[in-house]
Amino acid sequence: MYDEDDYLQLSGIQHFAFCRRQWALAYIEMQWQENVRTVEGKILHENAHDPGLKEKRGDLLIVRAMPVHSCEMGVSGECDVVEFHRVKEGISLHGKEGFYRVVPIEYKRGKPKEGEEDILQLAAQAFCLEEMLCCEIEYGYLYYGEVRRRHKVEFDNAIREKVKQIFAEMHKYYEQQYTPKVKIRRKCNACSLKDICLPVLNKNKLVAEYITKRMQEEENL
Repeated sequence: MYDEDDYLQLSGIQHFAFCRRQWALAYIEMQWQENVRTVEGKILHENAHDPGLKEKRGDLLIVRAMPVHSCEMGVSGECDVVEFHRVKEGISLHGKEGFYRVVPIEYKRGKPKEGEEDILQLAAQAFCLEEMLCCEIEYGYLYYGEVRRRHKVEFDNAIREKVKQIFAEMHKYYEQQYTPKVKIRRKCNACSLKDICLPVLNKNKLVAEYITKRMQEEENL
């Protein structure tokens, strides 16, 4: 169990899974830059993250920008949307009649990705909800703005263990204030922190070694 002062941002798991260095630069060194992708994603989330919007559609209750946390994983954040479906067997909600099934929904720009970063973030939200509401959540949805439809994600034991392991690793990096090196990959070109990260300099040598070599070359001219 973690103290609240040690909580990490839940959304960081997406960045960590994409690139550990990107996460460390943003969440440990507090460096960030916007690009087209991050701006589009922010606009999409602003439409979903309106805490003033709570809808009741028959047996369906929709809550937006719901704060969540987990003492076990040591994280906190917000769910874009959480749907509460009225069912015969489920959890009870304060001030509401009957029982409900909990379904988290995360909004993303673009279309479904090859990697599992989005899946891990959604799963982390679900596990926070499970801890807070004392329930079990079997699935959730990722909504992609480009294709305008939901993608169902089931939370099996493998994804549950992976989320816990990743958060444990994130806590370790954060405690050590450690920013790892990076290997150049094709996805580096799409990273908003490319100019800060300077992946080319980290390809085969340390930055200090690079600078020393360039100074020596200048002296020999």
